[in-house]
Amino acid sequence: MDEEVKKDYEEYQKLGRIWGNFNKEGIKKIKFPRPDKRIIQQLLQLDDLASTISDVLDSLGINGAIPASYISPIIPGKKLVGPAITLRSIPERKTPTQGYADKDFIRMATRDVYYLAEPGDVFVADYGGDLEVSNMGGQSCTVAKSCGVVGSVCNGAVRDIPAIKKLDFPVWSCGRTPMTGKFRLAAIEINGPVTLWKVIVMPGDLIVADDSGVCVVPVDKAELVLEKVKSILAEEAHMRDMIEKKTSIADLKPYYHKRYK
Repeated sequence: MDEEVKKDYEEYQKLGRIWGNFNKEGIKKIKFPRPDKRIIQQLLQLDDLASTISDVLDSLGINGAIPASYISPIIPGKKLVGPAITLRSIPERKTPTQGYADKDFIRMATRDVYYLAEPGDVFVADYGGDLEVSNMGGQSCTVAKSCGVVGSVCNGAVRDIPAIKKLDFPVWSCGRTPMTGKFRLAAIEINGPVTLWKVIVMPGDLIVADDSGVCVVPVDKAELVLEKVKSILAEEAHMRDMIEKKTSIADLKPYYHKRYK
């Protein structure tokens, strides 16, 4: 743990925000840059977010879009925008049965991440896309919501689907499972780099998700992406109006060329 993180750890410990169950050497960051809240608020007011942002990321040469065919929403119709807090986990070496028999310590660490979060953050869990083992469930979502976390994206499966829906907590995941992660996975790193499908996520990156999928916007590109998204949506609204009014092909062509050149 470097000196800056150590200082932040001690500060958060005094504030009662450190559970103390997780190896502190695995906490890579506690404080880090986040996008301006104004950007988040403006994006939340827009429609077709993931698809439009995917186009913008393409234009900027950034690999940042994950299709809903790979990571999909548990509750359709939800929209999620916020900075990432991250957790990376790996499989336990023992079988779950042996872990239960030996009364091993449960090495999941979602609570540790939630209590380090700021209101409006999005929890991003990476367990390599495994579809059998749960990264989080209803109780975990309850803790997340109480800490101000606004949603979760899991590169893996989740469980307690009825509880998540009842809580109305936005979750995107690779799959659904009844199988607990207890004695099956071990958290090894908090607020370090993780992956969602083929996309890298750093803590503080802007997570945007809807029914089309998930997009990851590097924190330093958030302002630029917002401006480009607003410009594209305005152009598309104008094009739709022209199409509905049966504008001639000759008059439509310049707008298509501008949009798709």
